[in-house]
Amino acid sequence: MGAEVFDEKHASVHHEDFKQDARRSSITGAGGRRKSSFDSANLNMVLPDKTHGFADANIDDSIEDIPISWFVWMVAFTASVAGSLFGYDTGIISAVLVTLNNSLDGRETSSSEKELITSLCSGGAFVGSIIAGLTADQYGRKVAIYVGCALFTIGALIQAAAYSIAQMAVGRLIVGFGVGSAAMVVPLYIAEIAPTKVRGRLIGLNNMSITGGQVISYGIGAAFAHVPNGWRYMVGLGGIPSIVLACLMPFMPESPRQLAWHGKIEECANVIRKIYKGASEEQVRAKVALIVHACEQSKELNYSQTRWSKIKQLHTDPANLRALICACGLMVISQMSGFNVLMYYSATLFDLVGFSNPVAVGLVVAGTNFIMTWINMMCVDPIGRRRVLVSTVWGMSAGLIAVAVAFSFIPINTDTLEVTGSAASIHAPAIAVLIFIIWFVFFYGVSVGNTAWMSTDFFPMEVRAMGTMFLTCSCWGSNIIVSSTFLSMMKGITPVGAFSFYAAICGIGYVLIYFFYPEVSGLTLEEIKEVFQHGFGVRYARQLRKDRREEIRERIKNQEVRAMGH
Repeated sequence: MGAEVFDEKHASVHHEDFKQDARRSSITGAGGRRKSSFDSANLNMVLPDKTHGFADANIDDSIEDIPISWFVWMVAFTASVAGSLFGYDTGIISAVLVTLNNSLDGRETSSSEKELITSLCSGGAFVGSIIAGLTADQYGRKVAIYVGCALFTIGALIQAAAYSIAQMAVGRLIVGFGVGSAAMVVPLYIAEIAPTKVRGRLIGLNNMSITGGQVISYGIGAAFAHVPNGWRYMVGLGGIPSIVLACLMPFMPESPRQLAWHGKIEECANVIRKIYKGASEEQVRAKVALIVHACEQSKELNYSQTRWSKIKQLHTDPANLRALICACGLMVISQMSGFNVLMYYSATLFDLVGFSNPVAVGLVVAGTNFIMTWINMMCVDPIGRRRVLVSTVWGMSAGLIAVAVAFSFIPINTDTLEVTGSAASIHAPAIAVLIFIIWFVFFYGVSVGNTAWMSTDFFPMEVRAMGTMFLTCSCWGSNIIVSSTFLSMMKGITPVGAFSFYAAICGIGYVLIYFFYPEVSGLTLEEIKEVFQHGFGVRYARQLRKDRREEIRERIKNQEVRAMGH
């Protein structure tokens, strides 16, 4: 039951007080201006005239027990097309870098220029996530996805037509804006659409689409690797799915919490009916009432808040700050772990150690990540996010240590990043590098690679868009560091030092996850806010989940008793 509606003991909240709160917040807007977000008809539709409290009025979450409809899966799948674009445009650069040759400016592209082209996408994503975060509340989640579609398409066309480093850089930057927008708004949108018991799984579907996009990018990269100017086809094809997504978006509903936030109660109720197929009108009204109450309570507390004040609230409110640290910390661990080195430079890396078709070898890595992301998606809800992380993150560090050891047996000229030994002498170490990179990706895909993007539900409604913006910015900020420094690190501290550094990041991350990451799987969006009001809430969340399971068992038992009585 929502933390904003019920206290720790789930005491009932009086219906008339709720009505007065909603009406009061409906006439007072930002800066004290009068607005009409709720009219009497809408309020009476959600809150029938009764004098008893919420508990007596059946304001509960029994609607969550209803089987998940295909509508929910189709909405999440369609939105996740943006995730596949994210994966495609960040993954395709690996194949592009080894096939550019002298296509840009009529000469071979240098290492620093390759780092620039690669990191500009991450830099654009950083800016794009900020823009999406600042506009998602005002204009809605769907508008931000539309904007992302336009950016993906424009960026793909500019890259495909590029004949200079400058043109390629501009195209990558624009695509980056789209990547950042999609990375920020799609998990937010899905989290607000999804029923509680499959929220992690549906957000995981988006993450699976990201890794699926990477697999497709490696496949297309391998297919066009030996075609003249094949890299142009690689980047140009990225514009097709964005056009398809834009055509499908009119059939997608807006987030019910976003509709409630803007006072569109009837529309919110219609979306809830579609999400929870077969729900009774009482259950629909109960769910809408919980959402409305959470939104209106947030408005009353923050009616004069500007975007800047929301950012300030995110950092000064202890519960919000803990949620921010926890969410962004896990994201930084996932990005600084070294996986993006493989995503951006796997073809370069495997070419370095002597594989004849490095793009195809990179496809094995991307395929492993895709499979493990699917396993994570299926496990996070029934097993729990925290338990999955604690059980797997150690394997990332172990795999990278093994990669560093294998590289110590490969003689590499750090000035040119070329192997100096014979092919026969490096054959076994090169195979070991591939095996342990796959080992690392195995554990990465089933743990932080997917779970880090689920943390958008850590934030309460009033700062959720801003919190998700910071979450995405932490992704791309750390991504910029990795993508712009890897080749330099390989030269400066050798491959052994570079992969040892990433192994240390993963080891430290494991310790932090163990002590500070709470289990929120199975809790409603409203309950999660309550978790971070009790420190980082590791123990509190465990008890809250236990209480919730007992409530569900009691509810099922009562239903069985009533059924037997009939």
